[in-house]
Amino acid sequence: MTVEQNVLQQHSQKHQQTLLNQLREVTGTTDVQLLQQALQVSNGDLAEAVAFLTEKNAKVPQQDETTYYQTSQVASDRYISVGSQADTNVIDLTGDDKDDLQRAIALSLEESNRAFRETGITDEEQAISRVLEASIAENKASLKRTHTEVWSDSPNPYDRKRIDTCPVGLKNVGNTCWFSAVIQSLFNLLEFQRLVLNYSPPAQVHDLPRNQKQEHRNLPFMQELRNLFSLMVGSKRKYVDPSRAVEILKDAFKSSESQQQDVSEFTHKLLDWLEDAFQMKAEEDREGEKPKNPMVELFYGRFLAVGVLEGKKFENTEMFGQYPLQVNGFKDLHECLEAAMIEGEIESLHSAENSARSGQEHWFTELPPVLTFELSRFEFNQALGRPEKIHNKLEFPSMLYMDRYMDRNREITRIKREEIRRLKEHLTLLQQRLERYLSYGSGPKRFPLADVLQYAMEFASSKPVCTSPVEDIDSSAPPGGTTGQLLPPPSTAEQDCSPAMETSGPASGLSAGPAVAQQQRVPIHKPFTQSRLPPDLPMHPAPRHITEEELRVLEGCLHRWRSEVENDTRDLQGSINRIHRTIDLMYSDKSMMQVPYRLHAVLVHEGQANAGHYWAYIYDPHQRCWMKYNDISVTKSSWEELVRDSFGGYRNASAYCLMYINDKKPFLIEEEFDKETGQILSGMDKLPPDLKQYVKEDNELFCKEIEEWDALQARKAQQEKLALATAAASAAASTSTSSSSPQPMSIESSLPDNTAPQQDPEYMEQPSPTNDSKHLQEDTERAISRAAAEQEERSPEALLNAAIKLEYARLLRFAQEDTPPENDYRLQHIIVYFIQNQAPKKILERTLLTQFADRNLAFDERCKSIMNVARAKLDLIKPDEVNMDEYEMWHQTYRNFRETTIFMMSGLEHFQKSNYMEALMYLIYSYQYNKELLSKGLYRGHDEEILGYYRRECLLKLNEQAATMFESGEEAEVSTGLGIMNELVVPCIPLLLIHDTERDLLAVEDMRNRWCSYLGQEMESNLQEKLTDFLPKLLDCSTEIKSFHDPPKVPAYSTLELSERFSRVMAALGRVPTKAR
Repeated sequence: MTVEQNVLQQHSQKHQQTLLNQLREVTGTTDVQLLQQALQVSNGDLAEAVAFLTEKNAKVPQQDETTYYQTSQVASDRYISVGSQADTNVIDLTGDDKDDLQRAIALSLEESNRAFRETGITDEEQAISRVLEASIAENKASLKRTHTEVWSDSPNPYDRKRIDTCPVGLKNVGNTCWFSAVIQSLFNLLEFQRLVLNYSPPAQVHDLPRNQKQEHRNLPFMQELRNLFSLMVGSKRKYVDPSRAVEILKDAFKSSESQQQDVSEFTHKLLDWLEDAFQMKAEEDREGEKPKNPMVELFYGRFLAVGVLEGKKFENTEMFGQYPLQVNGFKDLHECLEAAMIEGEIESLHSAENSARSGQEHWFTELPPVLTFELSRFEFNQALGRPEKIHNKLEFPSMLYMDRYMDRNREITRIKREEIRRLKEHLTLLQQRLERYLSYGSGPKRFPLADVLQYAMEFASSKPVCTSPVEDIDSSAPPGGTTGQLLPPPSTAEQDCSPAMETSGPASGLSAGPAVAQQQRVPIHKPFTQSRLPPDLPMHPAPRHITEEELRVLEGCLHRWRSEVENDTRDLQGSINRIHRTIDLMYSDKSMMQVPYRLHAVLVHEGQANAGHYWAYIYDPHQRCWMKYNDISVTKSSWEELVRDSFGGYRNASAYCLMYINDKKPFLIEEEFDKETGQILSGMDKLPPDLKQYVKEDNELFCKEIEEWDALQARKAQQEKLALATAAASAAASTSTSSSSPQPMSIESSLPDNTAPQQDPEYMEQPSPTNDSKHLQEDTERAISRAAAEQEERSPEALLNAAIKLEYARLLRFAQEDTPPENDYRLQHIIVYFIQNQAPKKILERTLLTQFADRNLAFDERCKSIMNVARAKLDLIKPDEVNMDEYEMWHQTYRNFRETTIFMMSGLEHFQKSNYMEALMYLIYSYQYNKELLSKGLYRGHDEEILGYYRRECLLKLNEQAATMFESGEEAEVSTGLGIMNELVVPCIPLLLIHDTERDLLAVEDMRNRWCSYLGQEMESNLQEKLTDFLPKLLDCSTEIKSFHDPPKVPAYSTLELSERFSRVMAALGRVPTKAR
């Protein structure tokens, strides 16, 4: 057999078994003969086979009889389905006759050879493409999907610049978070990283015919993977673009550009390509020896299948890569593994009798250094005709000891399993007994027996009452009535015990006068209007008659019985706890802790079966912490966060793949050392020469981009400075030519000519300057008048100094006053803002001088003289005394504060009017601007909680509106609702995720859950198509911020107008729920 025929045969066999496994997982059918029949009828078309089995299962009931199998694959096939509960049907190839599967393999080989010769594309690749498309199809319909919106890069390269040696992220180039999660997990295996970086393609590939080169698309992918890894090692970028490698993979899958790939299939394909690429290189480099494939040695292990089929024993050794585990019905990873390793009535495997029972065990004979578990969190719902995700909680340890599953410990493990089985049987009996004590009673409601006895003792010990519990209430008139309700005559016992009721004469009848009736009326206890019980009403029901002897006997019995019950309950709980500890410690002896595997990476999926987002948690052994790799975002995390997101049961997020590494093989994660110097190789030193040059060129391009950005910003700053100077000069000229006309009042509006660039700050440019000028004028003149009244020396300079001190003292009181949010004095005067934020003294002095140097202050001689002194003092201030850049910076900060206030006020006004679409952008920008202000000081902005609450509520309101429109089913409403989500809500979700606050995360979860809930509902096909197209956008939200449109335009307000409107808006917030304030 030629090498080419051998390769084709291996691919065909691998393809056939892969199809069987995929078809079994997608449809849930475990009858192997039925699966083979479906593949034969459909000629290998997986979509048609799914349709055939779905129709078949609807007509033919499932058989109850279960059969077990031997592994049917040849030793070279590593993609097998092993050990899962669902996959309990195995084909026996131990007999002499060929079965249907072998004939199917022969048929598939013939078809695969013909298809490969015609197209150059293997059936395996086509089948994987089809199963990926089928796995997200609804009701067996292929859905057309538009190109998913991709987050755009920030235009500022400094936002994309890598900080020191932080890990490099991967850009999501369109539903490729699955690629990022897997690649980052492998990249952080330093041994794997070294193998990829130092890989060189075999020379013989260049001489292959073109149709055979297409089969070796793994080689171009290997080169792109090397390039990608080299950038992840040495790039100066915060994240890099994996588009080239992704495109090669997508081309191999032949799937829609925006479709989210099934991660397990992608990982299978990736490892298959890597194995083949390294195998070709190994065969080229071998010298008469059997070549060693580093990918096989790193990721593949072997297990022994030992079993009995219809009384016949068998034993087979197989290889495995990713080991699949069922999640449904198990609480932790060990339970999953135990179920995967034992199938059927396993007692017959090691019993003396050869019965007709069937079953098998799996025992690992060789574990790979990197042990990967696939957690099967998806199952096919045949009733609905689509896959569904399993959200059950599944715990897994950070350190996993595999000794109990090793073949060399087979006998010890069997003994321990038998002991655990016996303990669990005893545990079940104890728990049943305990349950009888904790849930006592024969009715629908059960109570702890100890509590029942205690309640009985409390009842018996209560003070006896002689009246009926309804007599004193019902004998009185109803609250709104004029006559009492007729009651049956009291019993003899009641008459004996009620001397107060033994009255004679007409006063005791119903015809008694109002005064007498009023005296006999008993106050009625109204539980919703009275805070205290009437003093004569007993707290609890009590016995009518009980003697002291009866009470003493009863209390003695109840007390003794309760003690007995409590002791029995305590003993049972103690026995149960001891058994639990015994089971937990069953494998804790040193002999069963010799094969430690440490958790290296957890790959997480959030969403439903046909849409979701992927990210990874990877352990950094050097920093001794967990890192979260979420597309471009790489952040420090914790075990607690990993547990919350990975165990499942809490949200729609859960782990679907666990990667453990052998803790006794440190080379997997150890850095490489320089052989000559002994120093650790890091950064660019780890790269071979060709990749060093590749990274160097990319870094030079990025540095050039930064330089171009710096030049652009410098030009913009120069242009803005020139424009400001021109505007200031024009304003000064206008002021000099029309001094008789009142001008817009500003703290800086009267600077001398040599400080013209600082005139007319934007925050004081008002459309109606009269009110603002008058407001500030009055404050200044009032200070001058008070200074004149208090100051003995009447010189202008002395008056100016005194007036400035008085004005500063007044503003200082405002700054120190504790006021409600609606009375924000910072909006009334810039000095209040400066004082609260501890501006330098020189900045305060110059700003106050500028206020008193205003030309429009007044026209009496005293004010004019003070203005001239203030202007003269401004002229005398030397450049080294007041840093004008710092001065302008403080005033610019105040302008930003006023602008943020206007955005906040406008957004809250729209929100209060339920104009949520208009409110959103104002709230989004006000929150972002406010956060920038608060980053420089606590009092530079507004209350972040208020802004965060209304931003969050606005998004929730819009989400609710959009969902309601979608539920209407009307075309126009549906389009409008999805438009709101795509244009407004989805782009804003990263803003909630990036700061990782609990309330924002819960809000995002609520929004996602609302839309994911539609997946299980019946709806029109066009709605299903739109929903399936939209959900990835909602769920695949990284923390990369999409560039929004320009901020909405805001009007200019005078100081008085802004303060009054802000006060009204904030006062209205006092009527919102407490949690909002």
